[in-house]
Amino acid sequence: MSIKDIVFSQYQGIINRAASQVREVTVPPEGWLCTARKALKMSGAQLARRLGVSRAQVSKTEKNELMGSVTIKTMQQMAEKIGCRFVYAVVPENTVEDLINARAKEKATAIVELTNKHMALEQQALSNEQRQFEIDRLQQEMVKDIPFDFWDDK
Repeated sequence: MSIKDIVFSQYQGIINRAASQVREVTVPPEGWLCTARKALKMSGAQLARRLGVSRAQVSKTEKNELMGSVTIKTMQQMAEKIGCRFVYAVVPENTVEDLINARAKEKATAIVELTNKHMALEQQALSNEQRQFEIDRLQQEMVKDIPFDFWDDK
């Protein structure tokens, strides 16, 4: 196993561990800022004073969180002012390996189907069994050694 493969495996482990830890976490209906503030029985006015902003600004920020237009910096600042920590993550629905396998299958299928169309023009089309064998073989090859254009859409 090369150093590059070891590093790749470490990155996968980091993401997969994070995904397993947050899989069940969902954003509360009022957003994290508002929910945490209310859990502490802190009013919007009290948080505004802690932040040195207006009550309207706190309300606007809480609404912006729900719309996805609040900045990470603002989330961090507000979380700190209520004694909390802001955490974010980018994680797959399942595992990194699942994403790679799905993409490899998609790419392999496209390659085999395109090749098979050309072969059919010459009456050399593959049987369904042969096509599936080639898709599986190519998918395994791509997973083992991810090509440079793996994530390109063309």
